[in-house]
Amino acid sequence: MASQFYGLNISYTGLLAANAALNTTANNISNVETDGYSRQTVVQSAAEALRTYTTFGCSGSGVDVKSIERIRDDFYDTKFWLNNETLGEYDKKQYYMTQIEDYFLDSDQIKGFKTIFDEMTNSLEELMKNAGDTTVKSQFVGFANNLTAYFNEMGNNLEKIQEDINSEIKVKTDEINSYAQEICSLNKQINVIELTGVTANELRDQRTLIVDKLSKVIDVEVTETPIYDTNNPDRLTGANRFMVRIADGQVLVDMNEYNTLTCVARESSTKAYQSDAQGLYDIQWSNGASFGMYSSSMGGELAGLIHMRDGNNSEYFNGTVTELRKDAQGNDLVRISVDDYYLLDMNKSTLPDEGVINLGNTLYNYSAWSFDKEKNEYIFTIERSKNDMEVSQSKLHAEASTNQAVEYKGIPYYMKQMNEWVRMFAKAANEIVTQDGCSNEYGEKGELLFTGNLANATQLNFYNEDSITGVVKSTDDCYRQLTAQNFAIYEAVFKDSNKLATHTTKTDGQDKYDILEQLYDMTSDKEQVNFRGGSANEFLEWMLADISLNTERAKTFHSNAETMASSIDNQRISISGVDNDEEAVNLVKFQNAYSLSSKMIQVLTEIYDRLILETGV
Repeated sequence: MASQFYGLNISYTGLLAANAALNTTANNISNVETDGYSRQTVVQSAAEALRTYTTFGCSGSGVDVKSIERIRDDFYDTKFWLNNETLGEYDKKQYYMTQIEDYFLDSDQIKGFKTIFDEMTNSLEELMKNAGDTTVKSQFVGFANNLTAYFNEMGNNLEKIQEDINSEIKVKTDEINSYAQEICSLNKQINVIELTGVTANELRDQRTLIVDKLSKVIDVEVTETPIYDTNNPDRLTGANRFMVRIADGQVLVDMNEYNTLTCVARESSTKAYQSDAQGLYDIQWSNGASFGMYSSSMGGELAGLIHMRDGNNSEYFNGTVTELRKDAQGNDLVRISVDDYYLLDMNKSTLPDEGVINLGNTLYNYSAWSFDKEKNEYIFTIERSKNDMEVSQSKLHAEASTNQAVEYKGIPYYMKQMNEWVRMFAKAANEIVTQDGCSNEYGEKGELLFTGNLANATQLNFYNEDSITGVVKSTDDCYRQLTAQNFAIYEAVFKDSNKLATHTTKTDGQDKYDILEQLYDMTSDKEQVNFRGGSANEFLEWMLADISLNTERAKTFHSNAETMASSIDNQRISISGVDNDEEAVNLVKFQNAYSLSSKMIQVLTEIYDRLILETGV
């Protein structure tokens, strides 16, 4: 049965509940500008009623404050994270594609390919009018040199962008590790607090804010499951198992433990592509496990950076092992059959002279390769001294590849396009100026016009591959070794322009210029130089078509993701954000509740005074 002071106790519980609500409202108002803060509310319920064994049954005993909980909708959090990874990915793609687009501009202020190429062809026209004039000939060689310098600069610019992206990949990897450590630390603190039966609201907000930031760097998948008592499977302990997975389900954080990523620089002999910058990073787990950095489902800034740095438009070396044998030195020779068109044309080759090849999911270092044009097969030399194991017969008919498909047009793709153009253009021009019967001002056979500068301070001295052998070796002095970055004028011609042949017959006068006519026609004849279905002078149009399309696509996706992020965030804020007007109403409401509870206590106090002091009870 209730005591005489039962009503006073009921009023007291109301006073406590109203006070807790007022304090919570004050906390909400004070955190209105705090990033990641979730509005909190007091959860209360009627206290357990007291049985009175009377006709009216049970008597209410006041109110219980069950908890103070944050208002949060996991559905909108998940939507925000999914959109945030798209926003991060296209933010990086937009930034770097805009840089590439700026590099290829051709305007009144910036001399681009078209201006430089037109200057060269115009000087060639002028030379045709004065074929014997050494000054005019030197001017033509100078303008041709400007063309090589343009490609040198563009190649170096793209390499610089690739190096910048590579450095940023390292920064983002460290960022992921930092977020993982913070989440793990918060997991420990949250579980310690919540094992006591209370909710760690502020710590949970901090953890969600970190996941928000992480979701922009890389795609995230978050799961939280309650932990049950092992001795009593029906009893919840109050702790939870919080897990964060990244990059298509790889575990980053699991409760109190977390994994870290590390960047390993590639050695100079293990470049993925011929024109790659030195020391590009591969990402792996710190325990040595594979990370899967080229997963098609990976998103976020890290995915955007990897796509830009390594994007090959899915054009990579791949084939099937058809033969295994050994050479005289005991090295393994692996013959690989290929089908893709870009592997059958050495002008399109991106294969490094030496590197790493994957044979049936086993990595081997190769030291050289050659291409059999008649059989459409590559032969790789696997030196025993550079590998821990021999190539076993089980690798016969296995899949082989030197890198992976990245379905995006990144730096390797644009490097490949430039390399292809300079190889085709240089070869066509050189074949004209060195053809049988051609003659320079000294009555000698003309020298090469274009070549490539090698690292050992020598220049490539090309030969006609098709007329000599059906096999191209990685060590051959051929056009495959010519790139945008080493494109140059042949030194003998650069020093003495009279060594450039202008006519085909020694007895012809100095004003004979049939060689020059052929050179001029070659610049616009797609039968001689066919770059992606167009002539040599249309190079910029094809390059800008790719670049502009990718840039606009990145800008569009980035803009759409920004709009979606704003919309989803507004939805999140409408649920979990603090509204000043709403909190002001709550202040009045809880103040009234507090005042009424206080008034009830005052009334009951007066009753008890009368009852005790004046009646003598």
